[in-house]
Amino acid sequence: MTSQNQLYQKHNSFVELRNHNHQGIEKTLNRIATLRSSNPERNQFLSSDQQSILQRVYRDLLDGGVPEEPQFTLSPNVVEEIARIEDSDLPRYLIHRYRYEIYPQNHTLDSYPPYLQIEPTSICNYRCVFCYQTDDVFTQRKNGFMGHMTFETFRGIIDQAEGHIEFISLASRGEPLLCPEIEEMLAYTRGKFLNLKMNTNASMLDERKAHAILQSGIQTLVFSADAAQEPLYSQLRVNGKLERVLSNIKQFQKIKESQYRNSKIITRVSGVKFDERQNLDDMEQYWGELVDQVAFVNYNPWENVYDSPLTEVNQSCSDLWRRMFVWWDGTVNPCDVDYKSTLAIGTLKTANTSQLWQSDIYNQLRRLHFNQQRSQKSPCNRCTVV
Repeated sequence: MTSQNQLYQKHNSFVELRNHNHQGIEKTLNRIATLRSSNPERNQFLSSDQQSILQRVYRDLLDGGVPEEPQFTLSPNVVEEIARIEDSDLPRYLIHRYRYEIYPQNHTLDSYPPYLQIEPTSICNYRCVFCYQTDDVFTQRKNGFMGHMTFETFRGIIDQAEGHIEFISLASRGEPLLCPEIEEMLAYTRGKFLNLKMNTNASMLDERKAHAILQSGIQTLVFSADAAQEPLYSQLRVNGKLERVLSNIKQFQKIKESQYRNSKIITRVSGVKFDERQNLDDMEQYWGELVDQVAFVNYNPWENVYDSPLTEVNQSCSDLWRRMFVWWDGTVNPCDVDYKSTLAIGTLKTANTSQLWQSDIYNQLRRLHFNQQRSQKSPCNRCTVV
């Protein structure tokens, strides 16, 4: 487990990730070098700001970067994503990946968040021991936290993001496949984003939803599973059944291989490293033939941040410059550790994504963190995410 005072680097949360079709960094860098040396007219549709970012990408990846400045690098999972990106889309992908990686380090803010996390539902059928779904105050319907996003709300969010935000997740406080309109939502994402990810516990992954995912704009599908045997799986993912999840993922893989042979979707089984009994070798042996990647991420003690002890953390939270969270009802929140939305920025019912991202209330929170005064804001003063 992670101790309460140990910093949690959310942007670098992998304990370990194993790729089964590893492309290799050299091949990727050679491809980027070819991109730089090709006719500049291919980038004529980029704005001047985007052109400038692309030059910084080339500088960092191909020319050694600039000393004492944050340097853009390619992690193994990013290399795998690039392998599935068309040459024509590669400049845009690199620009948006640079924004995602570097802007939080140098506290750069532009018109849109580098990453948008959309919550199709806050409801979950599991009660994982490391999750805030174990908080009865949160899950009791009478308290107003539980609900499903409507397709109308989702469509409005996607329309605002398209052309401005390329990195999006369909996940947050609940299980996305429980949303009644998830299939319509998935269909609406087709062809709209360069990096669309969805996280699911796979318990509701039936044949119909498998087709909906494979026909959608999803590029990375993460199956959340933390063990390779019972009773450990159901002890960690309370209400879950390992046998059912295994069967569903096998069916998904069979459908993908037989009917979507040209699919470029990346599949990953990823668990939270919470218990010393968890072993990545066991995970690899159990899940490895069914997915492209197997991973563990570090445990973040966020089950109930509001009751956690005060910390002495004074570093800025990177999410304030990296991602925006949109709940099922359109509420915009700066993070998901604050699962009760005490830091809510506003709602998409009264302002758009760009306006909220640059709003005074968001910037006030950023200034507190930048000036090492996060202790003045709750629950930031009890959180270890940086």
